[in-house]
Order: sequence, then C-alpha cells, then structure tokens
Amino acid sequence: MSNDETTPGPRASRRPDKPRKRRRGLKITLGVLLVLLLATGGTLYWLYSQLDGNIKGVDINKALGEDRPEKLPTSGQNLLVLGSDSRAGAENEELGGGGAVSGARSDTAMVVHIPEGRSKAVAVSIPRDTLVTRPECVKDDGSTVAGKERVMFNSVYAQVGPACVVKTVEKMSGVRVDHYLEINFAGFKDLVDAIGGVTVDVPQDIDDKSSGLHLTAGPQKLNGTESLAYVRTRHGIGDGSDLGRIGLQQQFLMALLSEVKSQDLLGSPTNSYKIAKSATKSLTTDSSLASLTSLAEFARSMNGVDPASMETIMLPVAYDKIDPNRVIAAEPQAGQLWKAIREDATIPEDAKKSPATGG
Repeated sequence: MSNDETTPGPRASRRPDKPRKRRRGLKITLGVLLVLLLATGGTLYWLYSQLDGNIKGVDINKALGEDRPEKLPTSGQNLLVLGSDSRAGAENEELGGGGAVSGARSDTAMVVHIPEGRSKAVAVSIPRDTLVTRPECVKDDGSTVAGKERVMFNSVYAQVGPACVVKTVEKMSGVRVDHYLEINFAGFKDLVDAIGGVTVDVPQDIDDKSSGLHLTAGPQKLNGTESLAYVRTRHGIGDGSDLGRIGLQQQFLMALLSEVKSQDLLGSPTNSYKIAKSATKSLTTDSSLASLTSLAEFARSMNGVDPASMETIMLPVAYDKIDPNRVIAAEPQAGQLWKAIREDATIPEDAKKSPATGG
C-alpha cells in the first residue's frame, strides 16, 4: 500500500476544504458581479429614460391630415430643420440680444433633402424675412387660424406653431416633409460646449455690437456663446439683412456636423453622455423620431452622408417691390429648385442663383 492509503497526512485532510473555499469565493464573485450588473443595468435604464424623456415630439401627421404632397417615389427623404430662438429671460439675455424680445421664433429654417442612396444631401435655407402665403392651420388647442397672404416666414412659428410651419413649407414648395427637427438655440449653446467647440473659417472680420460678437477673419474655434452669436449675427456681415447671415449659418451647421462625426464618442462614454444630454434637451422632433431608438436608427441610415460634401443653397429670392426690407421667392428659379427636390433629381445651376444676395 502507498503511504497515502495508510497514513492520512496533512495533504489528505486539507483536500475537502479547498473546493469549498473555491466555491465560496466563486459565489461571492458571482454575487458581486450580479449586483454590479443590476446596478449598471439600472443606471443605464435611468440614463436612457432621462435622455429619452428630454426629446419633445410633435405629431405632424395628425395635425396636417391627408391634404399634403405625395411622398417621394424613391427612398429619398426630406427634413425640415428649424432653429427656434427665444431671447426672453435671463439665460438668453446673457447670450446677447435678449431681454427686449419676447416669445419664440423660427430663426433658422432649412429643408434638407437626402436623395435615394443616402450618400449626399442638399440643404435649402429659407430666409426668415421671406413673404409667404400662410395656409389655414389648426393650433395645438384645436382652434383654426385662417390663411393669410404676405406674412413673414418666421412669424408662422410664433403665431401658429411648428405644424403650421411644415404646412407652409409644403404648400410653397410642393415638397413632402418626411421629418421635422427643431433645435432650441439655448440648448444649441450647451451642445457646442459639450463637444469642445467648433472651428469655422470666418470669411471676414465681424464687429457686431448688437450681439457682442467680435471676430477676425480666418479659422476660429468658437465656444457655445460665440457660436450662438455667430449664427444670429446680421449686423456684422453683408447688408445687415437676414440674407447675409444665411451663409454663416450653413457654414456653421456643416462644421458642427463634421465635428460631431469626427469625435470618438464610443471611446469616451462620459463625453458621449454629455453630448447626448445637451442634444436631446435642445431637440423637438416629429413623433416618429421622438425617441433615442428612432433617432439612432435614423442617424445610422444617414451614416453615409458626409457633411463636408453636403451642398448648401439659399432659396432664390428677390427684394419685394412694396417693402424692400422683405424678400419673395424668385421665379422661375425657386420653382425649378423645388421641382428638382420633388423628383429627387439634379438641381439645375440656374435654380441656385438668387437675385437678392444680401451682400
């Protein structure tokens, strides 16, 4: 017989204890992991719920009914992007131009057309001083607002609301708006700060005493407050009208999109959360996009679009003969532009030329 069989020594007596210790240690480890997973899961759910709850939705389809242009026969998409601007209150007053103006307006408006294939896009800016025919609209409280001719485009949002802005754009263009996306400018400031600023190539020296913006020509990295003043400025560039700043707004939007796309958000979860929090707090969308899941899916479908290659156009306009401080859609250019978008076709070069330039 071997020594192990006749004399149970210390090794034999300790063998049963080791598995118990290992099992006990394994149970403790699994228990800790389970607690961490549950805690993390709860935190993730709380974070998701918080971000998801930040997004405000507008049921555009219900508000507009069936009297709308037909959808594109292709898989192309049209988005109406509004920058809403409320300068009332202490926070906005600190951003420049606040205090004296009450209520919210659509300070910036772009129809973004993404053709079939999702590899390129075109953004058409509608000057806020454009005189348009506002169709009959239904307000949020159910009351009806009669249609009216020769109203300023940006007054539609303030007087009737976002659904009526969509209806006005559809009536003036014949283009079906698939999605609505509104960015609040106060939240926009926080978004720029969250991504660490945006670099733009300032086309000329800007000295705008109204907004407090003072920039020299050339590449400049702007923080949130400076960015907001940059897209708002109208006295520091061109003829002081809304037309002069449209180029700045389009330029800044492309720079902002490029900056967001270039950042390694997955590599920095903390930074990703800060950006997502700022973005969702400033967003109002149509009801079909009003969730993190829907927005993420839509963003993934647009992943092939390079902001650097996005074409930006101002709706061709001419100075109004009755009120030279206002503009009207210039024909036949505007009609040609909208026709190309309706048909998902190439926009003719003549349709990009505007008699009124704001220069």
